[in-house]
Amino acid sequence: MNAKSIGNTIAKLRKKCGMTQAALAEKLNISDKTVSKWESGQGYPDITLFPLLSSVFGVTIDYLMLGERRGIVVVGNTIADVVKNIDDYPSVGRLSHISDITYAVGGCVPNVSINLVKIDRSIPVSGVGAVGMDEYGRYIIGQLQYHGVNIDNMTFLSGVETAFTDVMSIPSGERTFFNKKGADAEFSPSHIDIKSLSCTLLHIGYIFMLDKFDAPDEEYGTVMARFLANVQNAGIKTSFDVQSSNNGDFAEKVIPALKYANYAIMNEIEAASTWNIEARDANGKLNIENIRLSMEKMIECGVKDKAIVHSKEACFSLDAVTGEFTMVPSIALPKSEIKGSVGAGDAFCAGCLYGIYNEYADKQLLEFASAAAACSLFAPGAVDGMRDKNEILMMNEKYGRLKLDYKNTAGK
Repeated sequence: MNAKSIGNTIAKLRKKCGMTQAALAEKLNISDKTVSKWESGQGYPDITLFPLLSSVFGVTIDYLMLGERRGIVVVGNTIADVVKNIDDYPSVGRLSHISDITYAVGGCVPNVSINLVKIDRSIPVSGVGAVGMDEYGRYIIGQLQYHGVNIDNMTFLSGVETAFTDVMSIPSGERTFFNKKGADAEFSPSHIDIKSLSCTLLHIGYIFMLDKFDAPDEEYGTVMARFLANVQNAGIKTSFDVQSSNNGDFAEKVIPALKYANYAIMNEIEAASTWNIEARDANGKLNIENIRLSMEKMIECGVKDKAIVHSKEACFSLDAVTGEFTMVPSIALPKSEIKGSVGAGDAFCAGCLYGIYNEYADKQLLEFASAAAACSLFAPGAVDGMRDKNEILMMNEKYGRLKLDYKNTAGK
């Protein structure tokens, strides 16, 4: 431990809380001369005092010791995908044979966190979710550890099975999904010690897939909104993603969370559905004006930094401070190189978080995120196609981008 660095951190936090050295000393049951010695770098607190200091200042012990937050925490769904290849999809009462079974990670926590690590291993990435004490749970944890994701804050639930999805895949590539919520349905803010998080950015996904977070809250609207507010109060920036739903209650679940989000990341259908407007016209072409309108409404509802929307053809950002609207067409990846699209949304999200963490300008951020999404198409699994940051940066030069006519909103 570095005495001078710790002393500077204590002094900064003390002043931020409006405390004198004597007031802090009283809370710790020590002399004000001791506090003065810490802040002048002549010594540092006994290790037994760090938990109390952490509680007084509302920061993590790591922050006290290191003096700064680092890294990204990904919270939310943790799913095992069981992919079963079948000859064809049978009608009711008919039989179809399973030719083989493969396993893959799924959900926000594995997909986004593993993609982030594959993009840049120098960034500390932690996964926070819940799994059961079963085969699927062990598989997911093994994959997170193998890729270098920190699992110290994962929750292991006894008597509850890990969330899983049976994916029925036919030779054409079309898939049908059967999901068991399992541990995801039990995962709640009570499983997360916010004070233990030393990150600068926390991302959570997905709204509509986390029952305890989607529950109503009298004061905040939803439990998710309350959780995001508590994270922001701890000095951590927040981001969230949405899972497409046919329930028709986008406004009820999404709008409360916007007030406590620094960044809202979702696809065009989710963004437009929140305001009951159409993201596409009758011919299926993007309605860019409506997409922009939906983003403006997100900002009006409280998104503090950026609203970000992605689609197959292009992606968009709206800066909450400057009002700048940015659009970037997608990478023109040849169909012959596309092996799957199951993880494109999470790959885009990981690219966004990487750009946000590194303070990319809006155009640079969207270019990077859309290139990351294109990389995910190289393989059928959600994380298998991801490349490192240098290869992602070369995607634009290698493949170019789709041509998108803004006025006619026609992708070419």
